Amino acid sequence: MEKTITIQSKLDNISHIEKLVDEISEECKLTSDLYGKVLIATIEAVNNSIVHGNKLDSSKTVEIAVRIDDSRINIYVKDQGPGFDYNNVPDPTKPENIENVSGRGVFLMRNLADDISFRNNGSVVELVFIMK
Repeated sequence: MEKTITIQSKLDNISHIEKLVDEISEECKLTSDLYGKVLIATIEAVNNSIVHGNKLDSSKTVEIAVRIDDSRINIYVKDQGPGFDYNNVPDPTKPENIENVSGRGVFLMRNLADDISFRNNGSVVELVFIMK
């Protein structure tokens, strides 16, 4: 299965991501645990693209591409922003960052996906989930 959708940078459009993950779940017969991981990590990636990458500029878009084979789900989220230093995101679990809301999305994606990579200066994130 391969599918690509493009949404405007509006937080209301995250509902399209929920529908997309529901389609993936139905197609792949995901366990509830894997479904939750895919849903939360993908929503975090799209939310970050809308808020941080595209700065809530509704004239900009976020592209979400899904590729599924027998054992893997690859989800690519691409925004039109300049990117970010993904190697220097503060750890939200450290005491000095507990009150800071920034950095939680990347932390969640790293902990929920089986693999994560950033490209194009961080304006593209690839989430990989292994189907067991």
